[in-house]
Amino acid sequence: MAEGLAASLRLGGYGVDWFKIGSHASAALVVETYDAVVLDLNLPDADGLTLLKQWRQQGVRTPVLILSARDEIDDRVRGLDLGADDYLVKPFDVNELEARLRVLIRRMQGGRVNNVLEVGPLRLHIDARRAELGEDELALTTKEFALMQMLAIKAGQVQPKEQLISRLSDFEQDMSANALDILIHRLRKKLEGSTLVIRTLRGFGYLLEHKP
Repeated sequence: MAEGLAASLRLGGYGVDWFKIGSHASAALVVETYDAVVLDLNLPDADGLTLLKQWRQQGVRTPVLILSARDEIDDRVRGLDLGADDYLVKPFDVNELEARLRVLIRRMQGGRVNNVLEVGPLRLHIDARRAELGEDELALTTKEFALMQMLAIKAGQVQPKEQLISRLSDFEQDMSANALDILIHRLRKKLEGSTLVIRTLRGFGYLLEHKP
């Protein structure tokens, strides 16, 4: 199930790290920045609620969605009281899980209340993974869409190169600096003729800028 879920999320444009062991997940949270965590409660080395409690005590503020077969009200209440942001009971629909993740991520990335992100003539339909530039459809690959979304969420602000690489990578397939440069080049070509530009700030990173 975890392999299938990870594959589905990757197809949706997410970078996904999957850990079978709770201690490995805890170690990853120390060295990586994540937009959200999907946490099963029945882990080989620990109870998921115990892990969640430890994370919150350590100051980890990453949104956590508990995914569990435990469907008793007491289990849900305890999970939410310990710091979970959402609770989904198995069996579940992948589309619902992705929708719930989008809500959690939106809260962390500016609190948008809908699934459309707009910067000048650019519109990103987050749920449908569809992009428009002016009146035209903008064809973007999965990675291009993910990168464009990261830049658009903080339009006008510099996005550190290392952070973009980290968020576009996962533990199974790392992204190189060269691969990021190629993605940036492709996006620039697709934005040509519009009022949007992707600027490079040497030594800092990239920013998406709207110049009316």
